[in-house]
Amino acid sequence: MSAASLTVYTYKNCDSCRKAVKWLAAQGVTFEERPIRDTPPSVAELRTMLDHLGGERRRLCNTSGGDYRASKLGEVLNTLPETEFLEKLAANGNLVKRPFLLRAKPPLGLVGFKESEWRAALG
Repeated sequence: MSAASLTVYTYKNCDSCRKAVKWLAAQGVTFEERPIRDTPPSVAELRTMLDHLGGERRRLCNTSGGDYRASKLGEVLNTLPETEFLEKLAANGNLVKRPFLLRAKPPLGLVGFKESEWRAALG
C-alpha cells in the first residue's frame, strides 16, 4: 500500500491519535499523517467520510471539543445544508472527530480509534 493511498489526520496532543499511529506502524501499514488543525480535511474528503458514516453528521464531529461547543454546531447540526456543514468543518480542524482515516482504494473511512474496528477494516 502506498503512502498516498491512506491518509490519517491527527492532533499531536490526542491520545487516540497517538495510539492509532502507533498501531498502524506496528501493523506495517504505510500512511501519510496530516495535522488536522493545520490542514483539515477538504470538503470532498469530509463528504466521502460522511458517506462512510452513513450520513451521521454527529459521528463526524469532535463533539467534546471546545470549538464545537462554542460554535453551537450541535444546535444546527441536522438543519444546516450539507455543503455549509462540511465547509465549517473544513475551515476548522478542531471540529472534526479524530483520528480521521481515509483510503481511496479499496474505499475506507474511519473516525476515532477503536483497535478492533481498525483491525477488522485494515486486516
